[in-house]
Amino acid sequence: MAKKLLLVDMDCGIDDAQALMMALAAPEVEILGITCCFGNTTIEHVCRNVLRVLKVCNRMEIPVFRGMSHSILGEINPEYSHFGGDGLGDVEDPTSPGLEHLQEEDAVHALIRIINHHQGQISLLATGPLTNLALAVKLDPALPKKLNQLYIMGGNLEGRGNRTVCAEFNFYLDPEAAYIVMNDFTCPTFIAALEFANDNSLTKEFFKNWVNQDTVKANFMKTITAKGWPEKKNFVSYDSYAMAAVIDEFIITEYLECAVSVELQGNYTRGMMVLDTQDKLKKKQKVFLMKKCNLEKFKERLWSALL
Repeated sequence: MAKKLLLVDMDCGIDDAQALMMALAAPEVEILGITCCFGNTTIEHVCRNVLRVLKVCNRMEIPVFRGMSHSILGEINPEYSHFGGDGLGDVEDPTSPGLEHLQEEDAVHALIRIINHHQGQISLLATGPLTNLALAVKLDPALPKKLNQLYIMGGNLEGRGNRTVCAEFNFYLDPEAAYIVMNDFTCPTFIAALEFANDNSLTKEFFKNWVNQDTVKANFMKTITAKGWPEKKNFVSYDSYAMAAVIDEFIITEYLECAVSVELQGNYTRGMMVLDTQDKLKKKQKVFLMKKCNLEKFKERLWSALL
């Protein structure tokens, strides 16, 4: 059976690394490229982190492209702290690949080129701010029609945020980009929002067993998560839920289908994903919001990622 063709756009922090390792371990997936965006850390660190994960997984042949270093308006200055300043726990590794391994082509044009070359075949997964995607669709408005599916980790379902009172991290870091993507991408779109991930958290015991496997990948994950993750009450690998859905459509067992948009003006709600469950916006395009997950299948995918 032909492999699923995948493009990944990410702001590689710890949970992005977990999601990427899940995909790299999935035999049914072929990653055609990884485009980088600011978010969990600076764009330079994001690029280095992706290359570092690829090296740990012996997959340096996958091309990596540098993308946007700030939001479309350039007005938000992120604080890089929740995953350490470098996004991977501030654990130095002198053997990590350098930026000379990046492709010369920028991320936005790479997205356009690769999608056009494989029209109707590619699933695109975005696990960070949606800046690269928003710029790509403005350069090529027909791009969404050439995608098979779009998967996103971001946004929120109930108006409660983790970056501000009402906004989730990825959408808040570039609300304009999120607005553009929610309104201009007409391909089938699946969203793993903040509350969905939190409602499907795993136990601290699973996390400890997971990183204590006697493998190179597990040792890497244990090292980069040493400063904080083991102390958390539950284990939530946010980006991995969206990645699992790409790999295996049966992992997500329930969706809410409705139109969505993104608030850009509110003092407290800027960046919040707005759900139109009553069809008041009269939008033709609907998205699929993940509601329930088969946690046993999800745990199997996570476990395999570190083998």
